[in-house]
Amino acid sequence: MAAGINYFRLLWNLYRQKRNAGRRKEQIERLQKKKLEKLLLFAYEYSPYYRKVFEAKGIFPENIRRTPLENFPVLDKGILMEHFDELVTDRSLKQEELLRFDEASEDGGEIYLDKYHVIHSSGSTGTPRYFVYDNAAWEQMLIGIIRGALWGMSMGSVLKLLAEKPRILYIAATDGRYGGAMAVGDGIRGIRAEQRFLDINTPLAKWREVVLEFHPNIIIGYPSAVKILAEQTGGENETLHVRRIISCGEPLSIGLRKFLENAFDTEVVNFYGASESLALGVEQRADEGMILFDDLNVIEVIDGEMYVTCLYNFTQPLIRYHISDKLVLHETEDDADCFFTKADVLLCRNEDVLWFEKPDGSKEYLHPLSMEGFCVVGLLDYQFYQTSPISFEMLAEAEESADRANVTEEIYRHVRKLLSDKDLEEIQFSIRFVEQIIPDKHTGKKPLIIKMMEDKEDDKNKHYREAI
Repeated sequence: MAAGINYFRLLWNLYRQKRNAGRRKEQIERLQKKKLEKLLLFAYEYSPYYRKVFEAKGIFPENIRRTPLENFPVLDKGILMEHFDELVTDRSLKQEELLRFDEASEDGGEIYLDKYHVIHSSGSTGTPRYFVYDNAAWEQMLIGIIRGALWGMSMGSVLKLLAEKPRILYIAATDGRYGGAMAVGDGIRGIRAEQRFLDINTPLAKWREVVLEFHPNIIIGYPSAVKILAEQTGGENETLHVRRIISCGEPLSIGLRKFLENAFDTEVVNFYGASESLALGVEQRADEGMILFDDLNVIEVIDGEMYVTCLYNFTQPLIRYHISDKLVLHETEDDADCFFTKADVLLCRNEDVLWFEKPDGSKEYLHPLSMEGFCVVGLLDYQFYQTSPISFEMLAEAEESADRANVTEEIYRHVRKLLSDKDLEEIQFSIRFVEQIIPDKHTGKKPLIIKMMEDKEDDKNKHYREAI
């Protein structure tokens, strides 16, 4: 966690953030505008990239405050990677150095240069994206996450809960520099709660043992993983006395929300975050929509596309950064309890889990998010197809100049380790090189996992198969 953070300061800042949720609409707009102007001026002064692109748009310090946000240039992942070193406001931060730091790190808890929290984004290319938070930004984000996780509770109820030292179980991808795992771990330590991490690659046979030994009263994690947990613990769910489930990392459908509420007889809170800003919003009830944190971000929707400006990260300013999620924004009603912007979040990542049959008749699964971190040099994109209950294949899109033998070897190493961790060594796996991974014609997105029980050749892709 951020070095030197004080428990009582955290509670005071949590109280202040909770007060923002009760402000009137015009007060929120003034607060957001003040923070945005501070960020824009800072970016112009300390980021060579932003100074250059602002000036190209005729934007200078004297007119920054008067320039509407929609007049500022947009940013995407390609631009971020190409101009990383000149976009950050600390000249000691270099993308290549972060890559070496990431590769040398033994776990995701190490802090770069003793002051930077580095998130390795999920992705399929050989060059990962990094999102960097200094200690101040990390603390602001953690408080935003804690506020969201405890949304709807009064400060008195929060203090009572924390005094009881809650036992918090986190079920997700935890073996790596994942933003969610890093933030949840630091947040739990910050409120002095007990914690257990249950990595989604842990064999199912161990899940029940971990849960019944720890006896959590708060569960945080991917909703698909929490559903599997509910099925594994079965009739013992009532003895756990879970007080709240915080869903994160995946979309939460109404049906799955109801299943979890019934299985654990508790409230389910749906938290919304991304590597670009780990605290974006929260949905306490399915019928109220997602409440966006207007005091931490500015979110725009233009021609159906989402752009986020993170208001608290001054080290790596992300101004009008394009995110692939789809939002529909709603006007806040005059009699609303909270005047933060509300939205429906559409077409977010919603992958199936790959279930396999084991020789003893039991079942085991692979979760898509455990496979999103592949970074293989020469690999541009990939997709998984399940071809039978005991086999699957990977479609791989490689660079023209890539050595396919080396790419194959690296993929083999990653996948075999994944299968070994899950006791699925008997599962058959193959690679199929394709010219291009084709987006879904209905959503325009590229699903990571597609369940296909028979192979359908696509002449356009000119498939090349190499079994391993």
